[in-house]
Amino acid sequence: MVAWNVNAQHLNALTQLEIDEGWELLFDGKSMEKWKCWKKGEVQGWAIEEHGMKAMGLPHGQGGDIITKATYGDFELYLEWKIGERSNSGIFFHVIEADEYGAVYMTGPEYQLLDDVGSPESGPLHNSGANYDVHPPKFGQVKTLDEWNTARIIVKGPHVEQYLNGRKVVEYDMWTDEWYEMKANSKWKDADGYGKFKEGHIALQDHGGTCNFRNIKIRKL
Repeated sequence: MVAWNVNAQHLNALTQLEIDEGWELLFDGKSMEKWKCWKKGEVQGWAIEEHGMKAMGLPHGQGGDIITKATYGDFELYLEWKIGERSNSGIFFHVIEADEYGAVYMTGPEYQLLDDVGSPESGPLHNSGANYDVHPPKFGQVKTLDEWNTARIIVKGPHVEQYLNGRKVVEYDMWTDEWYEMKANSKWKDADGYGKFKEGHIALQDHGGTCNFRNIKIRKL
């Protein structure tokens, strides 16, 4: 496993080892050229601050969720995140832009990001690291609001693993009887596209408040 170096001089860059292992950098600290707003095209409502991409949380949908221009099936994703007070965000995978779906969360499962202490949405199924509203994070612990957290998602076939600050907090298999039962008992029970697709975009959510992302790296498996 790569030992991630978060010193400022190594931010938003790949080491030679990472390159050899097939990692791709999704943000270089200067441009968001590998991203677009879901169903809107050019990125809006986001800024580059503190060596990261920042969701500004603009009111009335002036911003928007952003997605990678490329799509991914089996992959390993790593990023660092820092969320604002009472803020809410998330990381999604296998997201598509089909007309029949009105939001990224109608297609892609969500790795939840939250101010676990200050947000009114906090709770077992909604805290940081959760597979939002389906699988609660086990032994997850976020840092204080002024510190960066790490997130890692591994998807291979139906199998999904989610890590928060180096600790595995969620593990599940999609499309099993148990998975469909848990989906039916969640807010996604009527979302026909949820978790349906085996390939799609990575998405980052602008869902009120602010959230920063940096060191965003992915490799296909």
